[in-house]
Amino acid sequence: MTRKTLMVLAAGGSLALLLGAWGFQLAGYEPCELCLLQRWPHYIAAGIGVAVLVTRPWRLWGAAGALAALTAAGLGVYHTGVERGWWEGPAACTGSGDALAGLSGGQLLNLDAPVNVVMCDVVQWAFLGLSMASWNVIFSLIFVAIWVRSLRAA
Repeated sequence: MTRKTLMVLAAGGSLALLLGAWGFQLAGYEPCELCLLQRWPHYIAAGIGVAVLVTRPWRLWGAAGALAALTAAGLGVYHTGVERGWWEGPAACTGSGDALAGLSGGQLLNLDAPVNVVMCDVVQWAFLGLSMASWNVIFSLIFVAIWVRSLRAA
């Protein structure tokens, strides 16, 4: 495969993960703070894919894409650890902290508004014993490998 093909494939994978996340959200699975954070590197990787389509597929794009995918994987490992109780997560969205700590004074005083804090340490959906955060790690590492492969391609 050519460098450009590999880069577009990896960026397309990130876009597919984002579409899947948005699909789960439309189905009623609200994302937690860490879920939203994990999306940012995929936005960047998808943007790099667009840049590759409109410019030359420079090696720099491949390195930046690999870094974005590796960041997504790292955030996914952190979130998986929070879900499995290996370490504490953010106080604003874990059972170990105060869920109200992340709310502003205005939000606390608005008693009519529902307070929907999605807990980061609660798995909302799993497949084959792995949460969405864990699947993000697996796919992100695959994308890292594709981005790195693009660095060596012609």
